[in-house]
This record gives sequence, C-alpha cells and structure tokens, in this order.
Amino acid sequence: MLPLLLLKTAQGHPVLVELKSGETYNGHMVQCDSWMNVHLREVICTSKDGDRFWNMPEAYIRGNTIKYLRVPDEVIDKVRDDSYNRAEKRPMGGTRGRGRGRAGAGRGDGPGGRGGARGPGQGPVGRGEGGFGGNRGT
Repeated sequence: MLPLLLLKTAQGHPVLVELKSGETYNGHMVQCDSWMNVHLREVICTSKDGDRFWNMPEAYIRGNTIKYLRVPDEVIDKVRDDSYNRAEKRPMGGTRGRGRGRAGAGRGDGPGGRGGARGPGQGPVGRGEGGFGGNRGT
C-alpha cells in the first residue's frame, strides 16, 4: 500500500496530523499533494504541551513538517481492498513492461544503437578511415 494512495483516499475523512514540533492538528482532509502537503478544514490545533487549543476554519500544513498522520481504519481497509481487487484483475504472466529506451535502438542494433555498423566511411574512431594511432594520412 502506497502512502500517497492512502492519503488520497483519506480526502474528506477526519485525520490527525502531528508535526515535528509536537503540535497536533485534527480536521477533515480536503486535499493532499505528492509532497504530502495537507489542506484541512474544521481544524482543532493543540499545543505541544496539550494545554492550549485553537479552533480554525482551515489549515495548510507543509509536508516536510509532518511527523505522522493518523487516518481512520475504514480508509486503510478501503485502500487494502482496492489494491487487492486491482491485483486480482491483473493478467498473470506475459505482461512485462516495455523497459527502457526505444525498440530497435538498443545495444548495437543498427545505426541508432551503441556499437555495430557505422555509416559509410566511418572507421572505429568515427572520422573518415582513421584508426588508433600509427600513420595519420601520410
């Protein structure tokens, strides 16, 4: 289960966010992005010591200040079920991705690849009929 998938599924649900500073924010998650920045609504902020509380209509929390997020169990179960169902639908075997690079231009496959034949008049160095040292055009 991917953390960002879990957070995307938690949108609209109540979450608890604890910051590295010790403050906690309780609210309904409106949105989160790929940097784990979180936008909450109907927020109650609690101080590090737990003796002061602030009620806010909304809060935006930068992802790199978050220590942890607590999401409801129903969200975790939903993500787990969705990923299980997605894995069942996937065909077995024979579907290995395309890999890297272009087809036909891999290692030594023609003029676009590495190694192999070069264009007309291209020696091992790539300049005319040159070679590695020795007599240079005399």
